[in-house]
Order: sequence, then structure tokens, then C-alpha cells
Amino acid sequence: MGITQQGQPLGRAKVMSNHIEVSVIIPVSERFDDVPALYHDYKNALQASGYSYEFVYVLDGEFPDVLAALKTLRDQGEQITIIQLAKWFGEATALTAGFEHSSGEMILTLPAYYQVEPGEIPKVLEGLKTHDMVVARRWPRIDSSINQIQAKLFHWALGFTGCNFRDLGCAVRAFKRQVIDEVTVYGDQHRFLPVLADRRGFRIIEIDTQQSSKDVQRRIYKPGVYLRRMLDFITVFFLVKFTKKPLRFFGLIGTGTLVVGGIMLLVLVIERLFFGVPLADRPALLLSSLLVVLGVQIFAIGLIGELIIFTHAKDLKEYTIAEIIN
Repeated sequence: MGITQQGQPLGRAKVMSNHIEVSVIIPVSERFDDVPALYHDYKNALQASGYSYEFVYVLDGEFPDVLAALKTLRDQGEQITIIQLAKWFGEATALTAGFEHSSGEMILTLPAYYQVEPGEIPKVLEGLKTHDMVVARRWPRIDSSINQIQAKLFHWALGFTGCNFRDLGCAVRAFKRQVIDEVTVYGDQHRFLPVLADRRGFRIIEIDTQQSSKDVQRRIYKPGVYLRRMLDFITVFFLVKFTKKPLRFFGLIGTGTLVVGGIMLLVLVIERLFFGVPLADRPALLLSSLLVVLGVQIFAIGLIGELIIFTHAKDLKEYTIAEIIN
């Protein structure tokens, strides 16, 4: 991953202050609003919260207008760290770069466009006093019906993971650094960070925030985007449910396939032995044999997965310690 900061190679970002409490990470990708106006609105909200803070902008690809606007803000004395990725890597990678080059013990991710009213930000940060992660929920929703229908379908499917979040499409989130130190995201899985954090046992709360009046754009994506998000959902579902018990997943599918194929094969044998029905040129014989072989192979994949988990179990950590009282 190529990264530059103000045109120079970047290793570890310079700490802007020895007492940074909140690192504000703003990834800039396909969608963004007026940069200076949004920055000042965010800045005013952070000042109202009473925390010391830093702003880290991560440009996921080439955005010359945004880069120029951010450099102008820096020239005006604003304390902004700018991370320019060498090319488009995806928002999860952009966020990871921001996490690695920030110094606050609390992290606040904000979109590069108006999604919730900036004045709601202090309320989001307030939630970190009692929880490890705060997820903003835009409520009441004022955007188009198409957006709301898509959101309802997505969160209905999300219920199968055992999590009941209601607005994972909102990019306004706050969490303690320990969360991102222990939870890894890649691809487009940044949307599912609360789900992965919940799996690790972190205390998460979803709070209602006022949706921005500017967040009303109708969003319909290309089929490829929906396909990628569906695959990410399947990946997260598997990670949440079957990371340390793959045989339950593959064993269930393999056993079902094996049973169906076995029953079909048994019926064919009975027809041949007791009713004189010939087996030659019967597609059902080929299908049943294929199902039996496929079922055995899928079940074997589950067993191999269990062996791998058993071998590396000591290196796998899926829990988080809240407190040790000695």
C-alpha cells in the first residue's frame, strides 16, 4: 500500500500533540461534500465536546480538488494530517491507514459528506464513557424511500448473524483504540466493524442521531457493488458463526447432500432389484452418485478445517477482557 504525506514518504505519522484524546479519521472516496465547510462544522462540534483532537484525512485515490482544499486549510493554520494513498484501495484500507497514523485513545470515523448533523457528534463521543464502541443511527430517516427499503432489507439479513443493528450504513462511529487493535477489517468489511467487534465481546451501543438535511441523495449502485456487498456479508456471517467450528457449517451442508444422494441411490437400487427397472441410461443414477461424492467432499472440508483450527487454536483469540480484579 503506497502512502505519502504532503508529498513525502510516510512511516509513522507525527504525533500532533502529546495529549490527543480523539483522532478523527475521514476517508475520502467516491462521495464528498464541500471540504472546508464540512471540516469547520466537524471542528466546531469537536470543540464543543471538550476533548483534544486531531483530524486525519485519507484520500483513497487521486482527488486533486480535495487535496488542494485540505492543503489550503493547512496553510491557514489548521492542524490536519493528510494521507494520500497511491491508488484506490477501498474504504477499509483507507480507514486502516488512518488508524495506523493517528494517536488518540478514542477514534471517531466521519464521512467526507454530511450524513448526520455535526452537532450530534458530542453525543456520540459521550457514549464512550460507558461503552467500547458507539454506532450512530440516523433517526428519523428523511432520505428517499429507495434508500430506506435497501437499508431494511440489509438489516433484515443482518439479523441472521445474531446482531440487531439498525443503521450500519451510517459511517459516524466512535470507539476506543483497543477495538481496532483487536479487530481486523479488509475489503469492504468496514461496514461490519460493529458486528465483528460484538463477536469479540466489546460493549457496543447504537444511539439515535439527527440525520443531516443534506443526506437525501437517492443511492442506487451498479450490480457489481451489490454483489461485492453480498459476498462481504456472507464472509462476515461465516466469520461470526463458524470461525472456530467449520464442521458445523460444512458438516451440515455435506450431510444434507450425502443423505439426499444416498436416498436417491437407494430408491434406484430397490427399483432395480425388486421391480426389474434397468439402471442404464438413467440420469438419476449419475445425479445421485454425484451428490454422494459431493457430500463426502464437503464433509471432508469441514474435518480439514477442524484440524487446522485444532492445530492453531492456541494462537486464536476471540475474546476481550473487560477487567481483571486481583
